[in-house]
Amino acid sequence: MKSNYKIGEIASLYHIGPDSLRYYEELGLLNPARDTNGYRIYSINDMWKLNVIRDMRELGFSMIQIKGYLSNRSISSTQELLTDELKAIKEKISSYQLLQQDVETRLKNLHESTQQMHGIIQEKIFPLRHCYAIHRGYKTSEEMDVLIKLLINKDPDHLYILGNNRIGSVISLESINHKNYNQYSSVYIIDPSGDELIEEGTYLSLTYQGSYSQNKHYIPLMLEYARIHKLAPVDSVLELVWVDIHLSEDPKEHITELQLWCK
Repeated sequence: MKSNYKIGEIASLYHIGPDSLRYYEELGLLNPARDTNGYRIYSINDMWKLNVIRDMRELGFSMIQIKGYLSNRSISSTQELLTDELKAIKEKISSYQLLQQDVETRLKNLHESTQQMHGIIQEKIFPLRHCYAIHRGYKTSEEMDVLIKLLINKDPDHLYILGNNRIGSVISLESINHKNYNQYSSVYIIDPSGDELIEEGTYLSLTYQGSYSQNKHYIPLMLEYARIHKLAPVDSVLELVWVDIHLSEDPKEHITELQLWCK
């Protein structure tokens, strides 16, 4: 059995490029000898190091960790190294599981948005809902985008926009009485960790597809429904966005839900 190998032979044996072998040498991981012509000669000592480098790279260790391990190997240091790596892997798995749940929730929301019955008033009972809110008036979608970004910044690792059907705005009854159906007083994101509350109770709910300008048609219908059924509107109309420009560039696909708290 050969005891010395040229760089091409090692590259072929380990399925790595000669440049990688030179890089390992630059980092001090390998130290091949040189023949009389100055060509690199790899020994059995280099090969066991390459075995360790390959395995540790597959396990996700950095070059700095590999270099430190090669210069200080023992049963205890190996156990410590692998224990730390196992902990890191478990943390990554947990992170990916949370990411999976996040994506599944967004897909569920999108599916539910396509199942909505449009233009029909329903009476729904909602529990107390926590939310983050910014109480600042606005009129345009561009202004809303800025306010939503400020809301997301309250908990950027947890809150999101894409596929979130809990983002909305508030239209006060005062604005509605003045027929200002797209004059908003606040924006909010419904979230269990929010520091503000949306009251529990009976809400009139109506979902429509298309432009927000339809508020001027549907909000009066909801108020008329409340009058006929002897329900008293309490506060404001909540406008929840199911599908908007973030999910579809076609305004005809946009879906909005209006909620009116009544007693």
